[in-house]
Amino acid sequence: MATQEATLYEVISGAAWITLNRPENRNALSAILVSELYEHLGEANEDPNVRSIVITGNGTAFCAGADLKSAPGSSIEGRRSVPYPDVLKRIQDSDKPVIAAVNGFAFAGGLGLVGASDIVVADEDAKFSFSEVRIGVIPAVISVVCIPKLGTHHAMKLFLTGERFTGAQAVEMGFAHRAVPGSELKAAVNEEIDMINLGGPNAVVQCKKLVRAVPTWSRDEGFEHTQEWSGRMFRSDEGLEGMRAFREKRNANWIK
Repeated sequence: MATQEATLYEVISGAAWITLNRPENRNALSAILVSELYEHLGEANEDPNVRSIVITGNGTAFCAGADLKSAPGSSIEGRRSVPYPDVLKRIQDSDKPVIAAVNGFAFAGGLGLVGASDIVVADEDAKFSFSEVRIGVIPAVISVVCIPKLGTHHAMKLFLTGERFTGAQAVEMGFAHRAVPGSELKAAVNEEIDMINLGGPNAVVQCKKLVRAVPTWSRDEGFEHTQEWSGRMFRSDEGLEGMRAFREKRNANWIK
């Protein structure tokens, strides 16, 4: 495992695990942590052996929000660090599915990582909070990735009050997909990874693009674009292999 000051990075069975590694301050979003996270996301995206990416935290917290002593975008050794929106965009724009494994406290800006991720698995007792209002500010940047998941109904109440909610409640509100006991979190994440690995590598990439694109089109545009997209996928080498494997009752060649 390659260890840096603020993050850990390890590839296990085709999944790149990025662990926020500042447990002493609940993995707050310091300039160095954000920059390393951005670099690791890029590394995982460029690695042909990586099919999915997991973001989690070390210790009792997933991420407690901005480090007010060293906020994202401030300078590191005389150079400007990575702005936090660039990390959120890199998560959403990644060709590879990004899974947030929420192991504990997830507050304020840390919830941006949850909102941007494609799949969210949480400790059922993890504590979430859009706590910005409690210190006189607002969850402005992260609202871009969180409101689409929460909807305005839930977002309004949570943003206005800063109240805490659990991983189990996050599932009820559509902000997380699964909530499990903390001792089962890693196993649950591995189940998601295994299911992703059953799909064709390019099909998984295209599915992520599809989900992002369809809401931006009108109905007629959607039918036009997706009809062409579907035909292209059926004609692809991967599509042809998948259909052959189905007919021959065997695993497709991408399943190890």
